[in-house]
Amino acid sequence: MIDTKLKTSDFYYDLPEDLIAQVPLEDRTNSRLMVLDKLDGSINHKHFYDIVDYLNSGDCIVINDTKVLPARLYGTKKDSNALIELLLLKRIDDKKWETLVKPGKKAKENTEIIFKEGLLEGKITDVLETGNRIIEFKYEGIFEESLNELGEMPLPPYIHEKLEDKNRYQTVYAKNAGSSAAPTAGLHFTNEIIEKLQSKGVSIAKLTLHVGLGTFRPVKAEYISEHIMHSEYYELIEEEAKKINDAKDSGKRIIAVGTTSTRTLETISDENGHVKASNGWTDIFIHPGYKFRLIDGLITNFHLPESTLIMLVSTLAGKDNTMKAYEEAVKQKYRFFSFGDAMFIK
Repeated sequence: MIDTKLKTSDFYYDLPEDLIAQVPLEDRTNSRLMVLDKLDGSINHKHFYDIVDYLNSGDCIVINDTKVLPARLYGTKKDSNALIELLLLKRIDDKKWETLVKPGKKAKENTEIIFKEGLLEGKITDVLETGNRIIEFKYEGIFEESLNELGEMPLPPYIHEKLEDKNRYQTVYAKNAGSSAAPTAGLHFTNEIIEKLQSKGVSIAKLTLHVGLGTFRPVKAEYISEHIMHSEYYELIEEEAKKINDAKDSGKRIIAVGTTSTRTLETISDENGHVKASNGWTDIFIHPGYKFRLIDGLITNFHLPESTLIMLVSTLAGKDNTMKAYEEAVKQKYRFFSFGDAMFIK
């Protein structure tokens, strides 16, 4: 039964600003790893390369292979050369995107925008009730190639340092382009770690969920049951669904890598914890009172106070266990958020 009395403020913790990681570590696997036992609340302090020791032959880890688009663009208005900042949010068709435009006052319908001397051009065709703009682009060749040349990674608002290498905001297994933000739990993995897990007999299943900027949207409702969740596109193919079902039928653990994988798996699983190949949109909001149907464990990062993500973690690990673990992480000076350290809930 969903708890309707929990307040957003129940998920607040005090985080010193200097613990918010601004840049990724040189070696992805050198991040610290907090191992939290969801049954007794016990904590062990490790490093991410130790994750291999916690996974067993037959276990299935589920990763999100979405790829972050370099979706932040800077251009000028065609009629005045005024600067315009653009963030791609959702693709509508081959040439049209829903976007966030700054400054909004200069971005009226029919406004034309030039990017890098015309390598890419755009025209605002509609202004939505949300304030977002629909832009139709004009370009030669392949849109993604223009984007790769012109675009910057849409780093979260709490990261103020410039990212020197775009690939550090991608997982090593990123494949299907479409995200506005990285599935950050996966940033700790290297090809070497993946090979070690596979050599140990751990199954690795892939799904795709394109992460939207709603993942950074604060919960403004006083009671969490009143929060309206954003919607994101997911896809799971038959071959990967079989890996998950085989592990489940063998009594092995399903370990989600990230809250995005978790939300997708719980969206498409049936009451027996099985999944079918499917695609669509999910707006599932997992918070205390929700009963998990599929996942047994979670590899994740440390999340913002009062966010839907810390609420999801609290649902799996228990609210008291989670908040105590976060207090410990602050005390031990773990690195927080997208480029920060990891947690394994077992």
